[in-house]
Amino acid sequence: MVKFRKVLGLFGLLAGLIVLTCLWERHAHGTIRFLTPQNLRNLLPWIGLFGILSLGEALVVITGGIDLSIGSVVALVGIICAVLLRDKGWPVIAAIPVSLAISAAIGAWHGLLVTKGRMQPFVVTLCGLFFYRGIARLITGDTTRGFGGEFPSLTWLGSGYIPNNGSSLISVPFVILIVLAVLEGAYLHFSAEGRHLFAVGASEDAARFSGIPITRVKIVAYALCGLLTGIGGLLIAFNVNSLGPTDFGSFYELYAIAGAVLGGCSLRGGSGNVAGVVVGASLIVVLKNLVNILEIPSQLEYVVIGGAILAGVFADETFSRRQGQLGVRS
Repeated sequence: MVKFRKVLGLFGLLAGLIVLTCLWERHAHGTIRFLTPQNLRNLLPWIGLFGILSLGEALVVITGGIDLSIGSVVALVGIICAVLLRDKGWPVIAAIPVSLAISAAIGAWHGLLVTKGRMQPFVVTLCGLFFYRGIARLITGDTTRGFGGEFPSLTWLGSGYIPNNGSSLISVPFVILIVLAVLEGAYLHFSAEGRHLFAVGASEDAARFSGIPITRVKIVAYALCGLLTGIGGLLIAFNVNSLGPTDFGSFYELYAIAGAVLGGCSLRGGSGNVAGVVVGASLIVVLKNLVNILEIPSQLEYVVIGGAILAGVFADETFSRRQGQLGVRS
């Protein structure tokens, strides 16, 4: 019930922002641009793309960890796939699985360093942020890579619609997000392994005494985060089709963390749900869009997003404290 109220509150905040924006637009311009089909067609693919990254981040945050390397992994995986397809002439059926395997292996490596190496997740993934970006630059020699117009089916995966015409609002990346969210939700909430993630995040010592294999749980969480980052990274690469190794994917880790945290995943670990993460990621993308719609200077985009994250975390902490006080009183 508490989780449901959190998601409902987030959805209410998202709906409130949209309503206020529409009222302001109608008053200032006499028209409502936010709800136009063209604007929605621009929004939904990026909700799907950033939402997938947030789903991966959420798995790690639930265990009490964090992944700061997501943006660099997005760049590395997208560039590797482009190099394999265009420079090396690999078939799609081989290049995509290899790219996803690399991203999953990166995540598993992070998990090994955190568990076996007893290193802090912040340090491990911060180093990864620099390391994978450097590898991407080395592979390309600091030159831009892309897919050209040679792979229309891949472009459709990253930016297409169902049916693929100029009027449909059913975005392929958004559909992929929903499918992945359902799978992750089933894993987290209806499997023993998924419940172990919450137990480890809530109290690692208690989980250890309960016989939960903490090392395996954390490695799996980081590996799944890497896999979802790879999926999101490839879809983003197919969408933009121009991959600069120095800037492609920059700050995407912050959007992923923001979506997870706004969605109710506590940075202390032990709490979170998939529906909230999807709404949280949607809120981030809508905020970015509202900066343009409301004609706020683009330099203030990160100020708006940062303020929203701060407000969301503050509200979550206040709500959690009140729930704890009510529990003590009862």
